[in-house]
Amino acid sequence: MRGETVRAVNRLTARWAGAVPAGAGTVLSAAGVWPLLAHLAEGATGAARSELAEALGLPADEAAGAARELAAGLAGIPGVASATGLWARAGLRLRDSWVAGLPDATLGRLTGDGAVDRKALDAWAAARTDGLIPALPVTVDEEALLVLASAQVVRTTWLQPFWQRRGRGRVGPWAGLAYPSLHRSSSLLDQVGVADTAAGPLTVLRVLGDTGVDVHLLLGPEEAASGEVLRAGLDVLAGGRPVVTGERLPLGEPGPGLTVETVRSTGREPRLAVSTPGFSLAAGHDLLAHREVFGLTAASDDGDGHFPGVSAEPLAIGQGRQTATAEFGAEGFLAASATVSGAMGGAAPATPYRVRLVRLAVDRPFGFLAVHRDSRLVLTAGWVARP
Repeated sequence: MRGETVRAVNRLTARWAGAVPAGAGTVLSAAGVWPLLAHLAEGATGAARSELAEALGLPADEAAGAARELAAGLAGIPGVASATGLWARAGLRLRDSWVAGLPDATLGRLTGDGAVDRKALDAWAAARTDGLIPALPVTVDEEALLVLASAQVVRTTWLQPFWQRRGRGRVGPWAGLAYPSLHRSSSLLDQVGVADTAAGPLTVLRVLGDTGVDVHLLLGPEEAASGEVLRAGLDVLAGGRPVVTGERLPLGEPGPGLTVETVRSTGREPRLAVSTPGFSLAAGHDLLAHREVFGLTAASDDGDGHFPGVSAEPLAIGQGRQTATAEFGAEGFLAASATVSGAMGGAAPATPYRVRLVRLAVDRPFGFLAVHRDSRLVLTAGWVARP
């Protein structure tokens, strides 16, 4: 995947993260929205084309090609699956060149019978997301002329699993809450670090997956809003903020959730001890509620046609929605999205060594990014408001 495209998709993730309600738990995938906007931009004209290009971060005449390259790149990532679907009302003539430019899209026909069409669209969503998204988030009625959809699944298994026990919040917004607490210890101190960001100090933990997809947990200052923390994490990912990793952090409390100390140990290796809640999230998004984020203000004005490169008939965007899920557990991470436009006791051992111990306790709301390691493309992002 081209770096320019990856940066464009990640910029849309940042724009969207800044628009979601502060403090609310959510999960979203700009990587599922961006290709649809790109193909719409190819067929758009006037203000709609300009707005879409601005949201995409690429010229409209380059966006569709970038979307096809993105689809090919996603197909090459183990554990990631994506698909594009297109349905049009019988009698609606589409430009052959535009349809041919959609990756692996088979043109289906809407019958006008809402129940029949609903069944077909939901079957497509369930099949493309392995049942994780059982219904496509779209209303199909007599006014629906065209449905353009994408689906995405992300799976990865941790290279080093966690072990789980019941935890209970002691202080802060999670005080008194019982939740599954995940724990693990390693000698790889470079998996955690602290960056000085616009949102304040940000602690970043990289949880490595076996498919080349990692999950970055983001813990910012207690007063920082969700969008600020997610945008800060994206800035760090892009290399815009230097990160001081665990082996170089000063003793004390150098970042949110972190303590660094020197302790006695049975071995010579340093230790990184992590505790974090597992989580399971689901969210639905109305893209038109934030149409300026996605470049859909002009395109959703039904007083005129905006997509002559799609069809000679006047078309406007009447719906834009995404349903997304994410699950972070002891063994791995699983996310999906569908988007539509339409201890044992014993004797105490000898401890002859003094080593560095870095502890990270994630015990209050935090953000996360599911990231393709090589390209740094963010596949899924979200905010965990409650464990």
